[in-house]
Amino acid sequence: MNLRRPRAGLVALATAAALTLAACGSDEGTDSSSDDGSAAEEGSAGDESADSEESADDSEGDTSSEEAASGTVEVEDFQGTVEVPVPAERIMVTDNRVVRALDAWGVPVVAAPLDIFPKDIGYASDDSVVNLGNHGEPDLEAIVAADPDLVLTGYRFQDFYEDITSLVPEAAIVDTTTDYETNPLDEELIRQIELAGQAVQHEEDAAALVEEFEASIAAATEAYDSEQTVMGLITSGGDIGYVAPSTGRAIGPVFDVLGLTPALEQEGGSGHTGDDISVEAIAESNPDWIIVMDRDAAVAAEGEEYSSAEEVIAESEALANVTAVTEGNIVYLPADFYLTEDIQAYTEVFNDLADAMGGSAR
Repeated sequence: MNLRRPRAGLVALATAAALTLAACGSDEGTDSSSDDGSAAEEGSAGDESADSEESADDSEGDTSSEEAASGTVEVEDFQGTVEVPVPAERIMVTDNRVVRALDAWGVPVVAAPLDIFPKDIGYASDDSVVNLGNHGEPDLEAIVAADPDLVLTGYRFQDFYEDITSLVPEAAIVDTTTDYETNPLDEELIRQIELAGQAVQHEEDAAALVEEFEASIAAATEAYDSEQTVMGLITSGGDIGYVAPSTGRAIGPVFDVLGLTPALEQEGGSGHTGDDISVEAIAESNPDWIIVMDRDAAVAAEGEEYSSAEEVIAESEALANVTAVTEGNIVYLPADFYLTEDIQAYTEVFNDLADAMGGSAR
């Protein structure tokens, strides 16, 4: 609702009324040839104009009160405009890219796919939170039982948007999906966290995350020498996958945000293990820097043994003489990055890059 329109209309009416009264007062003053009478009439018109404008102000206040009392706020999500209850009493979240923010902000939730969320969030140990499982085989019936009035959903659960809408038709469904294929990573992460902040009335907290994020980008950009080449890799199951600049999983969009110079410009997809590449091809491209995501570090079951990214790279004889390896210019994404991928995670990555590349102190 635009609150300025009602006020503008009433003020216009008040002004018109004042001019009419002033004109009448002037005519009467001429007929009686009395300056005092004219001044009195003008004073009366001025009083009535002030009263009318005060009434307009009161009307504006009433309109604001009515909107606040309505208990809703409109937000723009990936689908369009959504009317969200204020405050929402039963919140469900399925997007792992916003869940850590909600947890940090102290926002209670009634349901979430805990199997695909970081294990250290508060919701994971909260028995009152209904576990929806994972995006492979989610417990959709549990959504109905949870009876949410606000749902923040997207990313891995994007294919279930219509299902969720039909299961809880009375709930406000906010699609927090990000679109890195069309828009820059940094813009999408900012849009997403600001959307989440608006939906749960934590705009200032969201703004603080954005400020830290933008500062980390500035620090990494300042630290990076564009003459040095960079390669993105993903390790999974003891294998090394190639991350294509721009399009590759997790690391690909970082090339565009920081203006990194690729050591190898080979097309690739956004698969969670990267694209096939031989260690010989990596060695031949001889990157000055390597950025690595260790997928197993995030998805391996507790107690399960796996070869870490550090081990996989260190044990490769073919990579032994690569500049990034010999000079120790390897930056590893946070261990749980595959399960977070949020604005906080990228802030940490950019700060790590700034530190590793010799950025100035923040």
